Amino acid sequence: MMEILGSTFDDSVFEESRDRRVSTALPTYQPKICEPLWFCEDGNEEESLEEQKTLKFRGDLAYRRKQYQIALDDYASCLSLVPAGNTSVKRDVLEGIARCCCHLGKKDEALNACEKLRTDVSNTCHLTCVLQLELSVHEHYRDLTSSISSLQQLCCLHPYHPWHWLNLATSFQRLLESDNHPETSSAEEKPEKQQETKNILRLKTIMGLIRTRMLIEILRVQQFSFVLENSLRALQDIEEALHVLQPTEKILQMVSEVMAEDLNPEKMREETQDGESLSGLCVKDFDERWWNKLHSKLQEDTTALPFHTNLQEIYQ
Repeated sequence: MMEILGSTFDDSVFEESRDRRVSTALPTYQPKICEPLWFCEDGNEEESLEEQKTLKFRGDLAYRRKQYQIALDDYASCLSLVPAGNTSVKRDVLEGIARCCCHLGKKDEALNACEKLRTDVSNTCHLTCVLQLELSVHEHYRDLTSSISSLQQLCCLHPYHPWHWLNLATSFQRLLESDNHPETSSAEEKPEKQQETKNILRLKTIMGLIRTRMLIEILRVQQFSFVLENSLRALQDIEEALHVLQPTEKILQMVSEVMAEDLNPEKMREETQDGESLSGLCVKDFDERWWNKLHSKLQEDTTALPFHTNLQEIYQ
């Protein structure tokens, strides 16, 4: 009965095949061998992709050698060959163009390249790179006001990054100590107005220092070695800077309350935005998120300030 139902098998099914052979031979892999600095040789590349690679590598080498005009020419020629869909290479070349223009004294062209980079930004990592590139251009030309604008955007995008906040506080302090920035050096500006503006810059410096100190205190429990040493050194520098600024205890308390509102460790882990798509991402303006809140508190208790001023009027 079992045989009728097909339960028996031919023994040949279980026998190993002695004649099984691989009939098709695998092709032998032949890696391409390139001589050092092969891209520096004069050659007529027939394919645009090969020409694009050659120009890109030449530009990188020239930039490394500080031959910025040569690098800029190679980058510009390369950019014209980059396909519209190859955004990664396009970003790399545009960054090279921006940095070359910066070194060549072409500030407007450098910032224009940064603006073109913004058009292809699709996530927070891309935007961070653009903002840091803009910041490097502004710092190269010692444009403190524009540097502060870029740093404020970085703080809004990465609100729990202590070094962005420390750089912002340092920039405010440099602007405060500068003798030639437009807010304090105008001959037509009244002395009272100048003093009020300095007080605003002093308050913003304190905001950045306090925020940095809080973030470092939260993060340093996870730090070791030289990372922890850098954090401890930064905390010492912050204390020295605050000692020079001499804020009152009430000011310190009010600033600390505002800057600590969103510093919950659990919330900080949940709101990490590294690599997040920009579509649907809501990033609050710096004033809206921090300054306006502090301004409201100061308006409620004017005795906290050692001076009388309309903060909103000065800031605008």
